[in-house]
Amino acid sequence: MKLKNYKLVIAILSVMFLTASCKKSFFTEVNHNPNVVSEVPPAVLLSTVEAALAYTQGGDISRYSSLFDQQVFGNASQSQSYYNYQVNPGVFDNVWPDLYTSTMENDYTLINLADAGGNNAYGGVSRILMAYTMQVTVDLWGSVPYSQAFHGNLSDQILHPIFDNDKALYDTIANLVDVGISKLNDADPGNLVPGAEDVIYGGDAGQWIKFGHAIKARLYLHQSKGNAAMATQALAEIAQSFTGNEDNAQYIFGTAETAANPWYQFNRDRPGDETYSTSTLAGRMLSANDPRYPIFFDPTNETLGKKGNHYGGLNDYYGSVNSPVEFITYDELQFASAEATLRATGSIATAQTLYQSGIKSNMEKLGVPTGAMNTYVAANGTLPTTSTDDAIAMVASQEFTALFLNPESWVLWRRTGSPALTPIAGSAIPRRLEWPQSEYSYNAANAPATNTLVAPKIFWDN
Repeated sequence: MKLKNYKLVIAILSVMFLTASCKKSFFTEVNHNPNVVSEVPPAVLLSTVEAALAYTQGGDISRYSSLFDQQVFGNASQSQSYYNYQVNPGVFDNVWPDLYTSTMENDYTLINLADAGGNNAYGGVSRILMAYTMQVTVDLWGSVPYSQAFHGNLSDQILHPIFDNDKALYDTIANLVDVGISKLNDADPGNLVPGAEDVIYGGDAGQWIKFGHAIKARLYLHQSKGNAAMATQALAEIAQSFTGNEDNAQYIFGTAETAANPWYQFNRDRPGDETYSTSTLAGRMLSANDPRYPIFFDPTNETLGKKGNHYGGLNDYYGSVNSPVEFITYDELQFASAEATLRATGSIATAQTLYQSGIKSNMEKLGVPTGAMNTYVAANGTLPTTSTDDAIAMVASQEFTALFLNPESWVLWRRTGSPALTPIAGSAIPRRLEWPQSEYSYNAANAPATNTLVAPKIFWDN
């Protein structure tokens, strides 16, 4: 009896094994967890990309650029070293993957997922986000990986991507915007459309289209020095973009301490590392009786704890737990219109109206009282008529203030040389970030040979 039972068990097991062996999926699915989704929903990817972009720009990128262009002061620790240009490629090993992995790789996945599902609204939004992120990335480093950057999967493996030419990447960015706008204009948005997970615009396709035109306006303006045609193209894009502060492209953080604005977190966790009322910008604003000074700065609380909704010397508007990280704003575009007008036509009278609009829209956004705003414009709103270069310098100087903590302020200074800044150390202010050490360790064949804070310059920096 026992022998027969053993034979029966062996026979059953043999049949089971042979049956299972006939299925190709037997070994590949043995570790599959049926409770884990195989594909991330577009809504989850979109919210992830937006948060990563906002935290990366409002965190490391904003700090590096604000230290280099002297909008903030490096008072202690690493911030003091960076302020004095004491960096090495390893310093940038965190911000690089924050842009490439957390932001753009997830966005690349979203683009492909949206296209495969025919979800045009997601396909449009994801391309606008990719275009903006690449624009910021190129303006920080110059030539960077893109065409081969997101092919590290098993089916199409490129582990050592080339560095694409920075000028050519501007054309790629413009194309991303054009395709994104086309998809957002498609009569069929798809079965899935962005909604509440879209913190920037709540799924409003019209707003995303305006944002796309704002990105292209930046691309053309950056290339407009000595090029009236580029300035004219910038004006054409601005005309299709924001019409008021309500259109601003920005990410507003939540009120939870674990999801706080990055400047709030930095001042909470590293009190006194950076101070604000001691910066070059603060000194300029104070001497000009700029009514935005107390909105930007809290000089009595530089190295202390929490006061109101902020920590340290960065006041509530930019330093609160739920303060916005601004990408492109209406006031920036008004200043851009003034500069582009001067470069395209040389009309100082037309530019002056746009210039004053830039100051006013910035102050209105910040909540400056009307009387104080009018007094400031009366004292600072007249452009010089000596030359268009002098007028551009004045426009840029005022825009530099309005772009407080936005890395575009560093781009503006590098393009125009205004306002006048004196190097903190040595003879030159940084004009780019150094490519990270990780690229030289793992992608040495493609990483550029020259890598300093001043060379090679980004192609528009002339």
